[in-house]
Amino acid sequence: MNRPRLRIPHTLRARLTAGLVLLLAVSCAAVGVAAVVELRGFLTGRLDQQLHEAGSALPASLEHSGRMPDDHDGDEHADTRRQATGTLGVRLVGTTVTSAAVVRAGAVDGAADLGVRLSDADRRTLAAVPVDGHGHTIRLSSLDHYRVEARDGKDGDVLLTGLPLEPVEATVHRLELVAAGVFGIALAATGVAGALWVRWSLRPLSRVAATATQVSELPLASGEVALPPRAPESDPRSEVGQVASAFNRMLGHVEDALTRRHASEERLRSFSADASHELRTPVASIRGHAELALLHPGPVPAPVRRALDRIAAESGRMGDMVEDLLLLARLDAGRPLEREPVDLTRLVLDAVTDARAAGPDHRWAMELPEEPVTVRGDAHRLHQAVANLLANARLHTPPGTRVTARIEAEEQGVSLSVRDDGPGVPEEIRDGVFERFTHGDRPRTAGAGGGTGLGLAIVTAVAEAHGGIATLRSEPGATVFTVRLPPAS
Repeated sequence: MNRPRLRIPHTLRARLTAGLVLLLAVSCAAVGVAAVVELRGFLTGRLDQQLHEAGSALPASLEHSGRMPDDHDGDEHADTRRQATGTLGVRLVGTTVTSAAVVRAGAVDGAADLGVRLSDADRRTLAAVPVDGHGHTIRLSSLDHYRVEARDGKDGDVLLTGLPLEPVEATVHRLELVAAGVFGIALAATGVAGALWVRWSLRPLSRVAATATQVSELPLASGEVALPPRAPESDPRSEVGQVASAFNRMLGHVEDALTRRHASEERLRSFSADASHELRTPVASIRGHAELALLHPGPVPAPVRRALDRIAAESGRMGDMVEDLLLLARLDAGRPLEREPVDLTRLVLDAVTDARAAGPDHRWAMELPEEPVTVRGDAHRLHQAVANLLANARLHTPPGTRVTARIEAEEQGVSLSVRDDGPGVPEEIRDGVFERFTHGDRPRTAGAGGGTGLGLAIVTAVAEAHGGIATLRSEPGATVFTVRLPPAS
C-alpha cells in the first residue's frame, strides 16, 4: 500500500506563508496546552480546597448504620446537610469498604443515597487511596472520575470524602473548544494576511523572474537583440532589492556584450560581402586569361597546357566559392528573397537529373507524391539548396551508394529529405555539420574529393530564410538530411 506523500510547497511565497502559519500553529498549540494545564491545575486545587473544607462529615455519618442524622444529632453530623451535590462518602475498615453514599441532586435536606453500587475493582481502588489528607484522582465504574481525600477516623477506620471531577472536565473541555475555535480563526486569518504580505514583499522578485523569463525566450545566438526593460529596483538594503540590482547590472553587461558581438558580426559580414564582391573580377580575369591561353593556335608544351588547365579549374572553383560567400553574406544581411509559388516536385526532378549526370556511378532514386507540391519562395535558391544536398551525398559516399530524394507533405509544412546508405557522418562533426568551412578529419569514403565546406551552410541559410529548418540524422548505413519548409500560403 502506497502511503500519501507530504507535498512540500515549491514556490518561495508558498514556503514562507506555510512556515509562518506553521510557527503560529505551534505557538497557539503551546499556549493552548499551557492554558488547559494551568486551568486544570487551578480547578483541581479549588476542588481539593473544597474537599478539605468539607472534612469527613459525610463518611463519619455512615458509622450510624446508614441512618442519616437529623436536627437532634451533633453538630458534626448536622454538617452533612450542607454537602454539595455529588459528594461521595466512603467508610473503610482496614481494606474493606463497609459503606458508601453519594449526595444526589434534589435530595431532601441533603440526604445521601446509600445504594451506591461498587464493583470489586472500585473497592480495590478506594482501598488503595493513601491516607495522607491530600487529594487524589480516581475513576469509579459507577461514578466516573472523582477527586478523593482519605483521613483516619476516630474508631480506627478510614473515612474518604470525594467530589466529582465532571465540572472541572466540562470547564476544561469548554476551554479547549473555545481555544481551538479562536486559534483556528486566527490561523486562517494569519494565512490569508501572511500570503498577501509575502506576495507584496516578494513582488520585486516576481518582476525579476518575469524579466529573466523574457530574456530566456530571446534569440541570443545571432543578430541584433533588444533586451526587455530592466526589472524595477526596490530598497537596496533588502535582499530582494540587492537581487534586482545585481540582475539589472548583469543585464547591462549582457546587453553590452551582445551589442559588441552584433557590431563584430556586422563588420565581418560586411568584409565578407566586400571581399567576395571584389574577388569576383580578378578571379574571372584569371580564368578568362587561362582559357584564352589554352585557345592559342600555336604549339603549347604539355606541362604548360596542364598548368593552364589547373589554373582554369581552380579559378572556376574559386569563383564558385566567391559566389557562395557572397550568397551567405546576402542571406546573413537579411536581404529579402523572392516569394513566388515554386513547384518543389519539378525542382527535385531537375536536381536529381543533374546529380545523375554528375555522378553516374551512384544509384539515384526519388520518392515523390502523385500531386505536385508547391511552396512559396525563391526557386533559384531552393534549387541550389537541393543541389548542394545531392552533391554532398555524391562527394562523401562511395560509388554504388543509393541516394534517395523524398518529398513529403506534413501538417506543419513540407519535408524535403536526401537519404543515402553510405558510412555516415563522423560523429565528431555532426553537431557543426551546418557551420561554414566544416570538414571532416577524413572523407566519408577513401578517394573522395572534399568540397569547400560551404554547401551545407548554404542549405541551412536558405532554409532559415524561407522560415524553415535543416536537420541531420546519421548512422552507418542511413544518413538523412532534411529541410522542412512552411506550407504555401
